[in-house]
Amino acid sequence: MCSSVQRATGSELAPHTTGHYTLLRGYHWRMIQLGQYAPPSHVIAHISDTHFLGEGRKLYGVVENEANLRQALQQLENLPTPPHALVFTGDLADLGEPDAYNRLRAIVEPAAERMGAQLIWVMGNHDERPEYSSLLFDVEPSLEPQDRVYDIDGLRIISFDTTVPGYHHGAITDAQLEWLAGVLATPAEHGTLLAVHHPPLPTPLLWAMDMLELHGQDRLAAVLEGTDVRAILAGHLHYSSHGTFAGIPVSVAAATCYTLDLTAQERLLAGVNANQAINLVHAYEHAIVHTVVPLGDEPEISGFPRDAIAQIEAMTFDERLDVFSKKASTFNAAETAASD
Repeated sequence: MCSSVQRATGSELAPHTTGHYTLLRGYHWRMIQLGQYAPPSHVIAHISDTHFLGEGRKLYGVVENEANLRQALQQLENLPTPPHALVFTGDLADLGEPDAYNRLRAIVEPAAERMGAQLIWVMGNHDERPEYSSLLFDVEPSLEPQDRVYDIDGLRIISFDTTVPGYHHGAITDAQLEWLAGVLATPAEHGTLLAVHHPPLPTPLLWAMDMLELHGQDRLAAVLEGTDVRAILAGHLHYSSHGTFAGIPVSVAAATCYTLDLTAQERLLAGVNANQAINLVHAYEHAIVHTVVPLGDEPEISGFPRDAIAQIEAMTFDERLDVFSKKASTFNAAETAASD
């Protein structure tokens, strides 16, 4: 089994909160606490199913895989709080081609470096272990399960290989479960995120996907119950989905390549070149928040300039309620009038 521990620490990755301000990776972003929650301790970008092809070929001759991923990374770089880690939950390459992995690294690694983000890969059923291991980790090609552990300033992220060589369904070996139990025996400071490709969830809108599900989910549940795993991140489905498994929230990120039309009539499966998205994961002391972020720059129909932040900061708590919460305020009256 391939297993390793990688630790990302230091001021370039760790947010530091002082009073009403959060200092993040070398620049200041003013964040007066407006509600009950302090800023999150960690921000994780959850990206899935890039399905890169060699030579930059378009998937099905239509899908702009590379352009879509560049768009996703640009949107992440635009965030006021860049992610601490980029987690790719599998199907990185569509056919396991060496050039596909090389092209993926060439796009992702510079962006991760600019954001100061740890890069975390996860095996998918379209990936091939020898090429995945050697070309993404610069080691000798391996046929062993690709399981790795990362420490992101106290938040543990486990990349767990649920693939079956030569097949598209998922499964986990006894040796992997024993290894996972050993890792989880010691809790992490901020808990653990388990990143897999095959989600341990039913697929009620895609009957056919049951054939490609993760086998032996009861065995995985027995290992996870009572541990510090706070969330499971997954891919594989090509649409966003959420549920619980062994009492743990599960979040499935839609693909950056193409998604599935879940209401298509008279179709067993219907892939569409639309609705691509990524997820953001915000970790708080007692909460994990998953947010779907659609790809693309759409026209704005309403909004406020950034200089409004200073005005909000200058207000008292009660003044903010009078201006922004009170339905009869001048501010809300203007918003209502805009739709009359």
